[in-house]
Amino acid sequence: MDLELQGKRALVTGSSSGIGAGIARVLSREGALVVVHGRNRERANQVAQEIIKEGGRVQVAIGDLADDAQARAVAEAADAAFGGIDILINNAGGAAARHPDEWLETSPQAWIATYQTNVISAVRLVRYFVPQMKQRGWGRIIQMASASATQPLPFSLPDYHASKAAIVNFSVGLSKYAGGAGITANTVTPGTVLTPALEQTFREWARKRNWGDDWKEIERRAVAEMFPNPTGRVGRIEDVANMVAFLASPLAGFINGANVRVDGGRIPTIN
Repeated sequence: MDLELQGKRALVTGSSSGIGAGIARVLSREGALVVVHGRNRERANQVAQEIIKEGGRVQVAIGDLADDAQARAVAEAADAAFGGIDILINNAGGAAARHPDEWLETSPQAWIATYQTNVISAVRLVRYFVPQMKQRGWGRIIQMASASATQPLPFSLPDYHASKAAIVNFSVGLSKYAGGAGITANTVTPGTVLTPALEQTFREWARKRNWGDDWKEIERRAVAEMFPNPTGRVGRIEDVANMVAFLASPLAGFINGANVRVDGGRIPTIN
C-alpha cells in the first residue's frame, strides 16, 4: 500500500534509539523526509546514517525538550531542515528520574520533572508547529502514550503513568482545536514492545527464574507470567512504527482524536 508520504516532512522526537528510531526508519522508507531528534548527538547521527544507507533523506536536531530554549532550538532546526514540518511525532519521554517504587515516596519534584519531559515538551512543539500547519491546511500530530495510561501499576512510577494519561487527553483536545484546519491529532499506545532495554530486562528475569537462555522460551514465559495478552508475544518496534506511519499519512485523514492501542490486546477494555 502506498501511504502517500513521499516528500512529507516529519520530526520524530526521541528517535535516537528504540521505538522512535524505528518510526523514523519506517517513515523514511515510505518516502518522508525525516528529522531525527535526541539528546545524544552520536546516537542520533548513527540512526541518521542508517537511514541514509537505505536511501533516505534525513537531518538531525539535538536538544532537551524539557527546556524552553533547547526545545525552541530543536523546533527551529527541524523547521529549517526541509523548509517546514508536516508531521510531528511526539515520542520523546520517559520517567524523568529514577526514584523509589513506593507511590508516596515519589516527590512532587519528580512529578513536575516527568510532566516536563512527557507532556510540556510535546506542548512546546505543538505550539511551534501547529500555526504553520494551519496556514498550509494540512498536518499530522501523533503522540506516543503507554498502556499504563489506562492501566497504571499500583506500585511504581505513578508520575509516568499519569503523564501518559495526560497525553491521551491532550491529543483529543488538540484534535478538536485544530481539526477544521486539515490537521489530525491522535495517540498511539504501545503495549510491551521488544526494545534492547526490554530484552535485557527479560534476560535478567530469566537468570533469576532459571528460564534458560533460549530467547523464544524467555519471551513465552515472560508473556505468560508477567505481560499476558491474547496475541501471545511482545510487540516489535515495527508493529508500532507501521501504525504511526499509517496515521501520519493522508490515508488516515478521517481518524482524529483517537487512541490507537498497539498492544496485542493486553489492555482488557472495550476502548
